[in-house]
Amino acid sequence: MDETHISLAHGNGGHYMRELIEEVFARHLANPLLNVQVDAASLPAMDGVVMVTTDGFTVQPLEFPGGTIGSLAVHGTVNDLAVSGATPLYLTLNAFIEEGFDIARLERIIGSLADAAREANVAVVAGDTKVVRRGEGGGIYLATTGIGVRPKYLQLGMDRVQAGDAILVSGPVGDHGIAVLLAREQFGLSGELFSDAASVFPLAQALGQVSGLRFMRDPTRGGLATVMHEICRATGLGVRLNQPAVPVREQVAVVCEMLGYDPMFLACEGRLVAIVEASQAATALAQLQTLPQGRDAAIIGTVEAGCAQVVLETELGGQRILEELEDDPLPRIC
Repeated sequence: MDETHISLAHGNGGHYMRELIEEVFARHLANPLLNVQVDAASLPAMDGVVMVTTDGFTVQPLEFPGGTIGSLAVHGTVNDLAVSGATPLYLTLNAFIEEGFDIARLERIIGSLADAAREANVAVVAGDTKVVRRGEGGGIYLATTGIGVRPKYLQLGMDRVQAGDAILVSGPVGDHGIAVLLAREQFGLSGELFSDAASVFPLAQALGQVSGLRFMRDPTRGGLATVMHEICRATGLGVRLNQPAVPVREQVAVVCEMLGYDPMFLACEGRLVAIVEASQAATALAQLQTLPQGRDAAIIGTVEAGCAQVVLETELGGQRILEELEDDPLPRIC
């Protein structure tokens, strides 16, 4: 392509659009199942329960330590499938690009998306591109659909959660939220913290071998505390978390203390939360800790009968109720 920036002509269906699709998207995302000349992808038959998810991505900035909006779109979609017990297989991609967007930057973003897809062993099999007028978008927005297959024997859900179950998290919480915050260069802060954005499929696959696994979720918007509130609402049970057991990096804790954020509510993009039968909690933890991504995994609490609320046992020996999130502490985080 000779052009250096996106124009409205790149979205008009003509040869500029064809060049954009073929020379940026198709070149980076090349795989045998992606055919930009047809309107629907043909996929091999699948044995198992087909799982489908969809998501949108508006993170700002578009490039941050540890990822880009492109890699985030893959990880976010793959993770939604993984924590449902499915093996992620296919993605579709919709890109909404603002007029004037730098094509070199688009190359970097789609390149990182393609790298993340290859690492996660998923294929982008279909997509669409739209160009919006200057000032009507945030540079680029991405929307995805993910398709995976869950083994028929694996049954997960909040309806399976019981009082006495253990709560595990696969690693430190809040990394993504603080990494993106620092990348925005707000408050005069800077740091070397990287987003945790990654596929959690290896972690979910390892936990899938544990007979007492009840439920998994990736704590994205609203963080760990929001997942706990979802469990309380769905089950009528309570959750008790042990604050000293919840892994939080020192850099995250320092920034949160300075700015008044609570790491329990900050987004993660490469972590999973699991609810496991208490007798299988140690086995589940060992499974996670055998993987590099899960070496800091921890058992952080229990599900309990009684009032459907989230109680945090503090480092000082007291306890406080974690109220449900109302305001968005960090908008456009994913």
